[in-house]
Amino acid sequence: MSANIRLLQIIPNMDVGGAETGCLHVAEYISKMGGFSAILTSGGKLLELIDDNKIKIFRWPINKNPFFILLNIFYIFIKIKLNNINVVHARSRGPAWSAYFAAKLAGVKFITTFHGTYNFKSKLKKFYNSIMLKSDHVITGSEFILNHIHSNYDIKAPSSVIKRGIDEKYFSKKNVSDEEIRKLKKSMNISEQKFIILLPGRLTYWKGQKLFIESLNILNKKNLLKNVSALIIGGHQGRVDYRNELIKMIKVYELEDKLLIAHGLSKMPVAYSIANLVLSSSIEPESFGRVSVEAQSMEKPVLASDIGGSLETVINNKTGWLFKNNDANDLASKIEMIIKTEQNILDLVGKQGRKNVKENYTRELMVSRTLEIYGSLV
Repeated sequence: MSANIRLLQIIPNMDVGGAETGCLHVAEYISKMGGFSAILTSGGKLLELIDDNKIKIFRWPINKNPFFILLNIFYIFIKIKLNNINVVHARSRGPAWSAYFAAKLAGVKFITTFHGTYNFKSKLKKFYNSIMLKSDHVITGSEFILNHIHSNYDIKAPSSVIKRGIDEKYFSKKNVSDEEIRKLKKSMNISEQKFIILLPGRLTYWKGQKLFIESLNILNKKNLLKNVSALIIGGHQGRVDYRNELIKMIKVYELEDKLLIAHGLSKMPVAYSIANLVLSSSIEPESFGRVSVEAQSMEKPVLASDIGGSLETVINNKTGWLFKNNDANDLASKIEMIIKTEQNILDLVGKQGRKNVKENYTRELMVSRTLEIYGSLV
């Protein structure tokens, strides 16, 4: 069936992210199985990983500029015709408008992936978002997003939840050496005896770094951080003022010897490997919550806020724990409970997490289910 698929995926850029990696994995699999696979995008770092002898790359301005949305109808139509495309998959709203009309003109199937909750406060924004629901099939990454759609939009197209997948072989304890762990701990001046709490993710307010710092302050006042080292790992992506606010909080609360902020690492499995507990403290709902899944794949217990995709990815009291969203006291209480939990119990939680990922969140599962939808339409 894959050999019959001639796929064009459209995405604004191919920098590292959930939508982008999903796009890459689907493209690779289609090509591997003998089908034709193309990506239309403005560019991005992930393109460096693509063999353009196997996957066709069309570099072209893909954005929400009204001029380009109109122009791209004809550009996409031409690409469909020249390459005998039979499935167009749009992964963003701006290009989805262009792709919708191009696919209609060309008489080919059109699929969308509704990746997030999007801003829909104004009627204009809601109308702009609605194009994602006008396809022949709507894909979401979680039940949370599907419920959001049904609660806020009029959807008539068939829809499916396809849980996002990760490379569980990459996010594996076996992919990290003792030497890599030793070097990272040394570079961060962390002793072997410390209980390490890791909060990964870019530095932005809704990821909950301030909430984490507040909870550490609560624990420190109770003298519960003697054997704890906390890490916030992530790039600021230009949000220098926000990073400075975090540093100021750490100084005010006298947590300099307890908490370190570090730039993102090129190999995140190493960072997960040194952690005893991985935190996902987002104060706004995430459609999926990749950190929780990556951490479980690394056999690490997870503590996540009880909103959005984390309600699905984390099995409470089995693969990790949930805390009350945006509640520093409850977060502190849960951290205290986990710190006091015996290591053999935490190891068991980690193993259950790995099992959860292998059964529900692998790249292979995501790709195969996506291809089932393509195949049902071609």
